[in-house]
Amino acid sequence: MSLSWKAVYPEEAINGHRAFIARRCGLRPSEEYRHPSDPEWDEFLGHFERRRLALGDCGRAYGTSCIHEHSCVRCPLLRVDPEQRQRLIETRDNLSARIAEAEREGWLGEAEGLRVSLGAAKEKLAQTDDTLQRRAAAVELGMPAFPNVVARTVTT
Repeated sequence: MSLSWKAVYPEEAINGHRAFIARRCGLRPSEEYRHPSDPEWDEFLGHFERRRLALGDCGRAYGTSCIHEHSCVRCPLLRVDPEQRQRLIETRDNLSARIAEAEREGWLGEAEGLRVSLGAAKEKLAQTDDTLQRRAAAVELGMPAFPNVVARTVTT
């Protein structure tokens, strides 16, 4: 029994991928492969601009609406920018004060909704702290020296 080996080079991988994409495109309706109009392209790019928020970025997919009615701190798709940690602390503290006011005034429904937002704000704050902690613990591995990454050929 003999074993055979096949070396795959980047050009082969790229050409194979392009051929796969071409085969897949051939199976789909051609109207899906048209160039977008200028208004369509502007709307697509605007989608990403409208996802920038005070606390970070909204990760919801293009063409989807906000299911949380823009109560972003509750949304699992909000990716908090660690630079905005202080703003998130202020949001948490403000929610606590608003809950106290709602309870004092007897606005039980308001207090309940604010408690949900407060729990979400605390969770986002914990996630942000975890992110900052991971960044602080990251180890710089450096670049390997050229002789360490070059393939070696052994002849017998």
